[in-house]
Amino acid sequence: MARPSWDEYFMAITDQVAERATCKRRKIGAVLVKDKRILATGYNGVPSGLAHCDEVGCLREQRGIPSGTQHELCRGIHAEQNAVIQAARHGIAIDGATVYCTHQPCVLCAKILINAGVKEIVFRDAYPDELACEMLAEAGITPRCYPSGEGA
Repeated sequence: MARPSWDEYFMAITDQVAERATCKRRKIGAVLVKDKRILATGYNGVPSGLAHCDEVGCLREQRGIPSGTQHELCRGIHAEQNAVIQAARHGIAIDGATVYCTHQPCVLCAKILINAGVKEIVFRDAYPDELACEMLAEAGITPRCYPSGEGA
């Protein structure tokens, strides 16, 4: 059995992190990495101490909100946001980090990642958010779809 590339390794961990998600629509995980070391992880779910969507139902489903719209009308926090929050809570600098995500970041997460100093985004599943792509490009960040491209 061949040893996994760094991309394979971190994407596998991202998939494991996503298993903790409590969102009823999709399980998403994010791993912040720098110098081949994991800095923080995050998955999508509600703020600490609140009832999870898999317990009380999905607010977005209840209100008929289509995927990719009105992100603010959700009880949950996105995986990338939670990873940045965890790093901040524990005093971990993420400037210059790479984020591995199960899904391409939305515009809200893209803006947070830009301001947090994340320099690279590696994702597996596309997410239809043109504004996120435009803003990342303007910031000089080109998200890389894995497994396309070479393993790092």
